[in-house]
Amino acid sequence: MTLEVESLRFAYGRVPVLRDITCRVEAGRLVAVLGRNGSGKTTLLKTVNRILRPDGGRVLLEGRDLARLSPRQIARRIAYMPQTQTAAYGTVFEAVLLGRRARGGGTGDADLRHVADILNLVRLEALAMRSTRTLSGGELQKVVLGRALAQEPRVLLLDEPISHLDPANQIEIMSLLHEVTRGRRMTSLLVTHDLNSALRFADRFLLLKDGRVLADGDRAVLTPEAIRAAYGIDAAIADVDGTPVLVPHLKAVRPHRHLHTHAHAHARADGSVYTHVHPHGHRHAHEVDDHVYDHDHAAAHGEHEHTHPAA
Repeated sequence: MTLEVESLRFAYGRVPVLRDITCRVEAGRLVAVLGRNGSGKTTLLKTVNRILRPDGGRVLLEGRDLARLSPRQIARRIAYMPQTQTAAYGTVFEAVLLGRRARGGGTGDADLRHVADILNLVRLEALAMRSTRTLSGGELQKVVLGRALAQEPRVLLLDEPISHLDPANQIEIMSLLHEVTRGRRMTSLLVTHDLNSALRFADRFLLLKDGRVLADGDRAVLTPEAIRAAYGIDAAIADVDGTPVLVPHLKAVRPHRHLHTHAHAHARADGSVYTHVHPHGHRHAHEVDDHVYDHDHAAAHGEHEHTHPAA
């Protein structure tokens, strides 16, 4: 099912967040929505789902304007996993079953069979009767995903679904999303800050900057130049054993402050010597390369000024 976003605009009060966002996503595609904090990623998902009503533009699903659909009709087509997620108290089966109610279902035989199928799909069948209060973070994330899939959506919107997971669970969730998106011919938009997971599993990339589309396309658009424009960092992209990997560089010119302790010997009137220790600090800007906290100042920038606290 093709999802089209045409000239979408949204503002919080007088502060514009989305500025003429336009993109088109075909069925069976997992799209990584990338960009710095505040670039409009979450707002884009919420306006696509009509949690937020756009100030202009429109969202089309198979050519049909979502503005003309009721909330129930939208819930039959679009499922949304927000950044902050909770599973209803009860069993895993009951939590996933709530997805059926979102689309108007209930507890009929067809609904129960569908939930059982979803639990097998997300590999939670062995935990069906477990309380959601006893689950790990990765298990809970799969419950929330199962609840979304129980809606039988054609579009899946996910806001940072792996941000709090360990590497093994990140890979499992991303693999599952990729498999489900392709296998069920869904359209999935995934907001993430994990560029390496995006490179490994996403089919397309949508880079946002200041509420505008900076780049839109397959892996070819995720260039070092695009990364620099979107995030303000330099990075290299390479293949490691067939897996694309992005490595950020710490090379940049930035102001920073260093504190030092100096010891000075002083002579007393009686001829004895004592040592006075005092801190001093200086602030400077210069190019730093793959270090964060300290470096050889003389080699880096030569002379600098000191500020000393009063005695």
